[in-house]
Amino acid sequence: MQTRSRLLDDMARLANGTAGVASGLREEIEALLQQRLERILSDMELVRRSDFEIVEKVAIRAREEQELLERRVAALEKALAARKRKQSSAKTAAGRTGKTSDKS
Repeated sequence: MQTRSRLLDDMARLANGTAGVASGLREEIEALLQQRLERILSDMELVRRSDFEIVEKVAIRAREEQELLERRVAALEKALAARKRKQSSAKTAAGRTGKTSDKS
């Protein structure tokens, strides 16, 4: 019986040692893979998520300002066209009556 117990103890120690080696090997492989991936990603010149979000907010704000300016320009062009039509009709009416308008 003593031999069997010793044999089982030896096998248990061997199994524990193998598990420890496998665990250490796994951790080392993970570390090497992480280093390699970090190197690959740094070579790709990717931006950080936080930097991307900042630029995205700036672009959204710029687009909103552009749309606001487009609406303002359209309103000003409409007002200018209405003013030109008014002046044109005033000159036409003055031409019919023989008077000229000095307003511009």
